[in-house]
Amino acid sequence: MENQDAKFGFTSFAENWNGRLAMLGFVIGIVTELMTGQGILSQLGLM
Repeated sequence: MENQDAKFGFTSFAENWNGRLAMLGFVIGIVTELMTGQGILSQLGLM
């Protein structure tokens, strides 16, 4: 069983949170794109 005390590095705890935050960012990006009608590059002024 994995040691649950380590909270930094390549642990399953860190990887789970990384995945959750990536999914949250992806959903926020899609919702923002649908609301504004512009892609992320257009919103940043790169296109």
